[in-house]
Amino acid sequence: MPLQFNWTSFDLTNRLPTAWQDQVIATATSADFRHFPRTPVISREAGPVAGIPRGRVHADRVKQELPWLYEFYRGYFLGLVASLHPERVFPARDERYGVVLNVQRGTSMRFECHVDSNPLTGLLFCTDHPEGSGGELVFAHDPRAGDIVAVEQDCSTIRPTAGHLIVFDGRQHPHYARPLRSDSDLRVVAVMNFYTESSPESTRPRELNRHLYGDR
Repeated sequence: MPLQFNWTSFDLTNRLPTAWQDQVIATATSADFRHFPRTPVISREAGPVAGIPRGRVHADRVKQELPWLYEFYRGYFLGLVASLHPERVFPARDERYGVVLNVQRGTSMRFECHVDSNPLTGLLFCTDHPEGSGGELVFAHDPRAGDIVAVEQDCSTIRPTAGHLIVFDGRQHPHYARPLRSDSDLRVVAVMNFYTESSPESTRPRELNRHLYGDR
């Protein structure tokens, strides 16, 4: 049965550091751009799709080059997310996937259609994408949607607005980011994983770390 998708948005444009956007974009321009293979367990891509081109700034670089973002994730942002949930909320103990930057550059990149393994996700949009420019975040209402065509049939869409943090539970809603429509455009979003007492970090599928980091 279709499920209603809900999210909460916080306008943080007056709470972020001076020149925060310039700092993020400077870091994002040297992201790890490549063809990322589809993610086990959580992918909702069509069968023939082996991978998707996109960029990522890994967590170690975020902590080194954007220390304020790392600190906000574990402090101020954590408090905002916790205010929405009746249980205690925790950041990731494993810093490899706590907060990263997802980057799209030009028209050939998008983000993989997937569901989340963590109970709460925070996204800080770092670039603006007005109507018609692409880059929308698209959430299926049908939890059975198995590819982007199915997602688009019945969905909610969110246009990125720089400085806005959105918080949601994406475990039952397959979602992806649409491609941009300009070769010169850049889309950057900070992605943050949060956990709760009833859905702790220990529930994260081991296959994800094996896929991402080669863990045994």
